[in-house]
Amino acid sequence: MKPTNLFFLFIFTLCCFNVASAQYGGYNSYNNGYGGGYGRGGGMGMDRSMMAGPQSSPSKPKEIPAEETAAKIVEQMKPELKLDDLQAIAITNVLADSMKEQGVLLKNESSSQDQKVEQISALRESTNKKINAFLNPDQVEKYKDFMANYKGTQKTKSKKKKDSKEHKEEATEEKTIKAEE
Repeated sequence: MKPTNLFFLFIFTLCCFNVASAQYGGYNSYNNGYGGGYGRGGGMGMDRSMMAGPQSSPSKPKEIPAEETAAKIVEQMKPELKLDDLQAIAITNVLADSMKEQGVLLKNESSSQDQKVEQISALRESTNKKINAFLNPDQVEKYKDFMANYKGTQKTKSKKKKDSKEHKEEATEEKTIKAEE
């Protein structure tokens, strides 16, 4: 065999060995072969998070505290009603208490749906009375308008979500009809 052929055979063998050792962790790697180069850690394509077992993922979204939600509502309300700082604090506290109570009513499993609706509407009325006690007559009218608009914006947001779901369903129905033809 010629020396050049022998040289190329040696280079070819060396390259094959390097590929094999890189793939399986090498000869002297601390993982003792088989997957030392895969993933972020342990080998065989698994990373450490997979080896630790099932991880606890939160099943429901993080709840926003009632105080934070009430503060956001009052911040939107403040310029429209021209509330002073004392009124803003008092109304924030009333709204936060109302939201906490509403959460308790909704979580109450012993009440029927109709009872919950009645209880929440009674809570809403009492909350409005408490808020109106902090407002002057001009602000009371503005508050009624604000709440009507605020409820309207909440409903349009939920309608947009429903409309987008319906639009997706209609699109899939159209695709199935075209496929059948």
